[in-house]
Amino acid sequence: MSVPSNVRRFEALLYASLMLDALSVAVQDRTPNAEMTEQMIMTATLLAGGMILLLVYFVWLAARWRKNWPRWVLAAALVLSVISLGQIVGEKGMELDSAIEVVSCVLTTMGLYFSFSGDAQGWFNA
Repeated sequence: MSVPSNVRRFEALLYASLMLDALSVAVQDRTPNAEMTEQMIMTATLLAGGMILLLVYFVWLAARWRKNWPRWVLAAALVLSVISLGQIVGEKGMELDSAIEVVSCVLTTMGLYFSFSGDAQGWFNA
């Protein structure tokens, strides 16, 4: 059975979003200060990288193994990302890394839309 076009769109958009997330982590300000030591910055960067890899695995599970639950985890992660992004933009204003995150959230939203619509319906197992 061939992969439906909406599932291919979902997969491509989510992978693009995760690549932008990796780019966003790469351009973040890593200057140590009184609030963030070098060790805290390194830990946060490694955690972000690990989270991106976990989300890549979830996209793969959903698109290739037809699992339904990873789509819901990705949707929950999107909600948490939007909340976090809103707080960061409220505190620091729009910076390069947060602008990249906005684009990433838009791509994720579009990808999740495709995963729940059109010929993708019925593709995912419970």
